[in-house]
Amino acid sequence: MKQDFDFFKTTMPQTRKADYYLGCLDSSVFMDFNYSKDNRISLVRISFDGYGCCNVEEQAKPLNHQDSQKFIKEIRKEKLNQEATEILVKEAIRINQAHIWTDALKEYRLIEF
Repeated sequence: MKQDFDFFKTTMPQTRKADYYLGCLDSSVFMDFNYSKDNRISLVRISFDGYGCCNVEEQAKPLNHQDSQKFIKEIRKEKLNQEATEILVKEAIRINQAHIWTDALKEYRLIEF
């Protein structure tokens, strides 16, 4: 059965700075993304209910240029395309999974095993 992530755009307090914020899974997971000077998107922080906040910032690997442009196009829409957003989010997580808690990623089914 396919997971229904139900991604949504959100905001965060001033103490949690990033350029873009997404939530999913009934607000159980929140992700923060930054837009770099070279026009690429990086996952800088992800928080999970029951686990806390995992900072990826220093080690963050950005999406490639093509996926970064897709992400920007998607995030600017009024309503997110769930399938496109899922692909981009999962790719951002995949390339940074060494810096994110595996147990949390498995529990919330954000990576494939």
